[in-house]
Amino acid sequence: MNTLRPCGCKGVRTCLTCEQDFEIAKPSWQQQFQQLDAWSYCVQCKCLFAGWDTKAVQESHPEHGQAKGLPLPGILVQDQFLSNEEGVQLMCDLDALPWVISQSGRRKQNFGPKTNFKKRRLQLGTFDGFPASTRYVQQRFKSVPLLENFQSIEQCSLEYEPSKGASIDPHVDDCWIWGERVVTVNCLGDAVLTLNLYEQQQAAKYNLNVLAEYEQQLLEPLLTSEQLAAYKGKVLRIPMPNLSLIVLYGPARYQFEHAVLREDVQERRVCIAYREFTPMYIDGKQKDQGDPVTQQSQLFWPIKSN
Repeated sequence: MNTLRPCGCKGVRTCLTCEQDFEIAKPSWQQQFQQLDAWSYCVQCKCLFAGWDTKAVQESHPEHGQAKGLPLPGILVQDQFLSNEEGVQLMCDLDALPWVISQSGRRKQNFGPKTNFKKRRLQLGTFDGFPASTRYVQQRFKSVPLLENFQSIEQCSLEYEPSKGASIDPHVDDCWIWGERVVTVNCLGDAVLTLNLYEQQQAAKYNLNVLAEYEQQLLEPLLTSEQLAAYKGKVLRIPMPNLSLIVLYGPARYQFEHAVLREDVQERRVCIAYREFTPMYIDGKQKDQGDPVTQQSQLFWPIKSN
């Protein structure tokens, strides 16, 4: 079923609405992942410990920093990136903007250039910058050493509604246009990011073959096949607390698929995803195509009141 359905889903992407209306039987990712050896990330220890439930694992070793766990290079989870007051105001500001339906039960607000991942085409399109009400979020990135020079060229608000079975299937973010740091700011609701080792390594999928052009510039080097063996047969669970900042980079960004399971969305969840250019579009051979987008990404426009 490749046609776009009224709910916004297409192809293998489904939500509870189209699964019921079109009698689509979709295997549960959670059931598949629970057949693997589960490890959860402790935000305070900055490593993984055995267990599926992220909260239970976090509470299982009160003396943080002393327990020895499994490291995973390329993960940053920063609690309370936003204050409670900022979270409330940000949600009011986002809900003042129009939402559009997306796939897998989600809604979105997308601000960025027009991209064609299959044909690797970039166009400025109607991109005219970002809403001014969200400017301070990007400005705060400068206070995070990992993001000190991060330049957002796409900002996408995503809403996950449990009544729709909202989720996002395992994937690697595109490697042709989106750079190393994959940034998410959680605005409302707790959730979990589920990672699994990407073992297929199909060169064309996710445009991973482009990674060779800038791999030497990565902030965190990729793991060797010997190092990756420690993660084989495992599923990794990363908590995404409300108001937190999550960054994937290096191995966690390129060598693992990540997903948000519908079972982990227990309440309305809203996050803002930020993407940067790959080096080729910043100071490389595609700089002339990237410059107009970079210039527009400096702009923030006020919301017009009715």
